[in-house]
Amino acid sequence: MKQARGVVVLLAVAAGLNVACGALRFRTPQRTGQDLVVLLPDAPGTVGAADVSNPSGSVELDTARASSRIRAGRAPGAVSELSEAEIQRLFGPALAAQPPAPIQFTLNFRFDSEELTDESRALTTQVLQAVKNYPVPRVTVIGHTDTTGSTSSNIELGLRRANVVRSLLIETGVEATAIDAASHGEAALLVPTADEVFEPRNRRVDVTVR
Repeated sequence: MKQARGVVVLLAVAAGLNVACGALRFRTPQRTGQDLVVLLPDAPGTVGAADVSNPSGSVELDTARASSRIRAGRAPGAVSELSEAEIQRLFGPALAAQPPAPIQFTLNFRFDSEELTDESRALTTQVLQAVKNYPVPRVTVIGHTDTTGSTSSNIELGLRRANVVRSLLIETGVEATAIDAASHGEAALLVPTADEVFEPRNRRVDVTVR
């Protein structure tokens, strides 16, 4: 079965209905004798796919607002596209109640240094604004390096880079307890390289705000 990406919403979910996905699901207490499954784009606007099945058959949802209606003992109905107005009527309150989707940033650093590049220093204002948009923010900062240097020294360098970003957030008023900092060193390369290769894009801190 295909792993879904995007947002899947279910109305009146019945026993025996399977949605192959790792996406968000909403349930309502309404019982209408049939089920409605809808695939919505995720926060960046990306539309994935979802397999919807029960013992009588299956269908695939792979376009924005694609939907299928299911009745007990019958295969999922033909796929149709709901209008935006229908989405809001059926799922508006549930969608509005969801917290903002996580936002990710990548901040790059100079070689063998905890100093941000000029471009990434300018990007920090966007990171700070994103944190302020969350009522109760949680921030994860993960430091990375390229493959120059030893594994142990790169773990230490990655952590120093992560702590630079953590300190920057704390200085602007973010609670220290809301920030988790860690280092992957050279273990999670953005651009795969051999050992001892200078690669500026791997010298980074990944920031996730949720």
